[in-house]
Amino acid sequence: MSSTWLPPEQYVKTIANATSYAGFYFTDTAGRPIQLRSALSAETWQWPGGNMDPGETPWECAVRECSEETGIAFDGEKKLLTFHFISQGANWPLNKFGVIFDGGRLTDEQINAIVLDPNEHTELRVHTLEEWKGIMSPYSFARLKATDDARRTGTIAYLES
Repeated sequence: MSSTWLPPEQYVKTIANATSYAGFYFTDTAGRPIQLRSALSAETWQWPGGNMDPGETPWECAVRECSEETGIAFDGEKKLLTFHFISQGANWPLNKFGVIFDGGRLTDEQINAIVLDPNEHTELRVHTLEEWKGIMSPYSFARLKATDDARRTGTIAYLES
């Protein structure tokens, strides 16, 4: 490590770079997780969310993505449930982090009013955690379970993948 001061535009070239995502975790009124099937990968189930745009905060990203992907104009409180770190690897050249906010519980009427963006998601499902465990990949289910546990316990989940 050098003690020489570098201007910010030079210094940032010497440290790890990362991409980021944000989204909302919703359940129905019985506490069953709501997930969306990815249009890009039929075996991938996820919640409304996506990659952050330049200059966007995680909260702004989650609200924008939720609106784009479901038609829900979220105006609830800012409650963080999960911080998720993904190491760079063969499938992605940079580290990535994500934040999952609590979207709350949706009524049947609210769920039925969701309009999916067909370019993003092809289906919406509501299942118990046990049912989701049999449908999702172990990796994705671990994130779902940790997020659900965080909501139930009033804590924040920290995940590394």
